[in-house]
Amino acid sequence: MQVTETLNEGLKRAYTMVITNADLEAKVDEKLKEAQPQVEMKGFRKGKVPMAMLKKQFGQQVMGEVMQESIDGAVNNHFEETSTRPAMQPAIKMTNEDWKQGDDVHIEFSYEALPEIPDLDASGITLEKMVVTADDASVTEALENLAATAQNFKDRRKGSKAKDGDQVVIDFLGKVDGEAFEGGAAEDYPLVLGSNSFIPGFEDKLVGTKAGEEKKVEVNFPDDYGAENLAGKAAVFECTVKEVKEPVAAEIDDELAKRFGADDLDALKSQVSERLEAEYAGAARAVMKRALLDQLDGLVKFDLPPSMVEAEAKQIAHQLWHDEHPEVTDHNHDEIEATEEHTTLAERRVRLGLLIAEIGQKAEIEITDAEMTQAIMAQARQYPGQERQFFEFIQQNQQMQQQLRAPLFEDKVVDHIIEGAKVTEKSVDKDVLQAAVDAMED
Repeated sequence: MQVTETLNEGLKRAYTMVITNADLEAKVDEKLKEAQPQVEMKGFRKGKVPMAMLKKQFGQQVMGEVMQESIDGAVNNHFEETSTRPAMQPAIKMTNEDWKQGDDVHIEFSYEALPEIPDLDASGITLEKMVVTADDASVTEALENLAATAQNFKDRRKGSKAKDGDQVVIDFLGKVDGEAFEGGAAEDYPLVLGSNSFIPGFEDKLVGTKAGEEKKVEVNFPDDYGAENLAGKAAVFECTVKEVKEPVAAEIDDELAKRFGADDLDALKSQVSERLEAEYAGAARAVMKRALLDQLDGLVKFDLPPSMVEAEAKQIAHQLWHDEHPEVTDHNHDEIEATEEHTTLAERRVRLGLLIAEIGQKAEIEITDAEMTQAIMAQARQYPGQERQFFEFIQQNQQMQQQLRAPLFEDKVVDHIIEGAKVTEKSVDKDVLQAAVDAMED
């Protein structure tokens, strides 16, 4: 096989390759001989079909397979022999498009090589780890928030009008075209106004009603409503307001603690304190990780594959455009051009991504099956009632598995680097930590 280098500029490489007809024919014969014992053809016993007939019948089909295998094999051999890793999928094309049986195959292939990445000396990295303790005020604030979510309702003064956030106890009967429909009636139904638990517009029209009042609520079912017989239809609900109640936060006591699974208030305070400090630790780690990545970005320099930078810049530009236009949920829009700012950010991401991958490979860092399972289960909890289907979907989707594996791998590599760095702890209050988190997002 003849391989000739035609380009070696920076990370760009290009080659021409000739696969001789003799090599191709030899591989075709090899494949036909391997299949011969299993071939059946009219007029011949199984395994006794002459090679000439096999070649006439199947030679063209097998030649196509051999050509593709030979091209792929030649390119893979090139990477193994040169110890080169392509940044992205190589571009491969057959240059003699008028190829016919008996001709050699002429190939051109090009790619961008991954750069040589210098070793990192983590001992020169200095990091500050913020430590925040959950103080009494923070615990009290968290308990008050819990009490608000566990709110009760008490009767408003007689004759009071219902406000947004109040609970009204109602009887209702819904009709479409003057006919009651299934599921459209209830008695003593407790409805919190503003909860959006009923169809749009229903709750708004009960604001201002009083206990004992009867009211006809006219609304339209959404066009995408689950029940097809009601979707898009106008409806009238005959409502009787029986009670109007105002929200009252639950008392912060042992009873509240039991509602949240704790034995008593002291146990709940302890749980809240632990949860707050875990949140603080997570935020502090995110701040320290950003500081580490900033240092890494300045410590190690190497050439970047232009195609990777261009692809990343386009992805950043596309994502930011959708962030600014949340009303566009599909990709049927004009192409988003990457700016210099997008390219600068892309260069940082590609540089750090390659560096972290190299460090992880040299440190033999891997994601275990148990860690992947835990990550999948955490994601599955976002789909209540569909956890099993989500789990099975991930198991059958390599791309989704990689999307889950990538951040796990990055975090393990970051932890590995931090172990070799100089880390000092600094006690701060939560406001200082929050300011650092906010600055990170700017």
